[in-house]
Amino acid sequence: MTLLLAGISALFLGFSGAYLYNRIQQGIPPVELPSLFYVNTLLLMGSSYTLHRSKKSYLDDHTENYKKYLLITLILTLVFLVAQFFAWGQLQQSEIFINYNNMASYMYAISALHFLHIIAGLPFLVLFIINAYRKMKSPVSVLIYFSDLDKKRKLDLFNIYWHFLDILWIYLVLFFLINYLIQ
Repeated sequence: MTLLLAGISALFLGFSGAYLYNRIQQGIPPVELPSLFYVNTLLLMGSSYTLHRSKKSYLDDHTENYKKYLLITLILTLVFLVAQFFAWGQLQQSEIFINYNNMASYMYAISALHFLHIIAGLPFLVLFIINAYRKMKSPVSVLIYFSDLDKKRKLDLFNIYWHFLDILWIYLVLFFLINYLIQ
């Protein structure tokens, strides 16, 4: 997990550095973030919170809350993904397309890369939900599910990945915002 997160961090730091280098070298003004990027930040923070609550429910053996919070996390994530398309649409309504200038290209590329990392985590979230609803039907199956150390480890790893992506998104929004404000 450490290598994965380090690799993702290096990728986004590399893009951030390239963005700054191009901005300074070419003197191109930065692109203003569409308002939906800020809404998406709240959606991701909400999904991070509900995933945290699902883990807490798992540790406390609260079956229904565990399932409920996993489902809410999925819904918030899907809303984020749809809203991100609308955010890119806001850029296009402002006539800022991917080929508008280098700064716009970086904004599209970096946000799309983050988008893809969210999509990469979705199958794992869906598997947690499917397993929870299939395997947690009787008191005995719930006990077996909650006592499975492998499931707990996987949930821990998924939480780390998900929270990392949320923190990464906050970094990206602040990065673009600060770049816009100090032009």
